[in-house]
Amino acid sequence: MDSTTKHPALASVMRRIRTRNQWTLKQMSEKCGIPVSTLSKVEHDRLTLSYDKLQQVSERLNIRMSDLFVESENREVPQVTGRRSIGKVEDAVQVTTDNYDYHYLCTDLRHKRMIPIVTRIRARSAAEFGELVKHHGEEFIYVIEGAIEVHTEFYDPVVLEEGQSIYLDSAMGHAYVAAKNCDEAVVLGVCSSADEGLLDSLMSLRGASM
Repeated sequence: MDSTTKHPALASVMRRIRTRNQWTLKQMSEKCGIPVSTLSKVEHDRLTLSYDKLQQVSERLNIRMSDLFVESENREVPQVTGRRSIGKVEDAVQVTTDNYDYHYLCTDLRHKRMIPIVTRIRARSAAEFGELVKHHGEEFIYVIEGAIEVHTEFYDPVVLEEGQSIYLDSAMGHAYVAAKNCDEAVVLGVCSSADEGLLDSLMSLRGASM
């Protein structure tokens, strides 16, 4: 999860939106409020957009934020039983918030019941994190690097070290922060829900949960 991270889906989707509407970069800039120079860098895969900018593009162009990460325009759900997707961190879609750096994996698959995310946790305390978050479904968190402190609505905080994990009900208020004496931590999170809008729900939580 370094500066070489690539975001091919966002670059091609932004370019497709512009060409489909026959907009110039300047017209696209006026529509979504993103500077021309920034749009050009995004389309050429030299820059990604922060959470705030992704939300701005979504709202101004009246499209779902999750659709910015899907290259295919085909919205039909394939009636097959052998779907698969290879998830690579260098190809993940990155979204940066106040508390976390999210890396969404396997974004080429639509209508997933599970959302896999590698997350770098930067918040250092519950006070810094802010209000606990909650959303539909359940989630599993596995600590890859460092240590985290898990705050939940109904339980005392618990510290998880590398190799440890937690499974919880996402409707319960929760927050993950770097544990004491740990500047940052990296975790793998898998969120699951029968709600097909789970990805959009997760992205709508500013700085929040898995």
